[in-house]
Amino acid sequence: MGTLIVLFLCILIVPLTMLVFGVLMRRRPPKDMGGVFGYRTRRSTMNEETWKFAHEMCGKVWTLVGAVLLVVSVVLSLLFLRSGADVLMDRATSLSMAQVVILVLSIVPVEHSLKKHFDENGNPKE
Repeated sequence: MGTLIVLFLCILIVPLTMLVFGVLMRRRPPKDMGGVFGYRTRRSTMNEETWKFAHEMCGKVWTLVGAVLLVVSVVLSLLFLRSGADVLMDRATSLSMAQVVILVLSIVPVEHSLKKHFDENGNPKE
């Protein structure tokens, strides 16, 4: 039973992290580009305006994706409980890897939005 609880908690790490940090990015974005916490890419660190925009956008994406992943992960976890321990471990690992891939792919809509709203120098497009 302890193994099931640990696996369940491991499966929830990525969605909960996305959800919590998504809300944080929207409500309290980091003020300093050199701090510990923040969405840092070449486009997002061009100036203060791109920095704020990137965090608002990333916060929206992570909140939405994190919530969806959380629901999907809980449902799949409940379905996995009927499997044996080895199968459960394999499915939990696969699900966690898929979550990380989705986390990394969440960069795409944020960068696309930055490119759409700002030119290559970080100036707002008209």
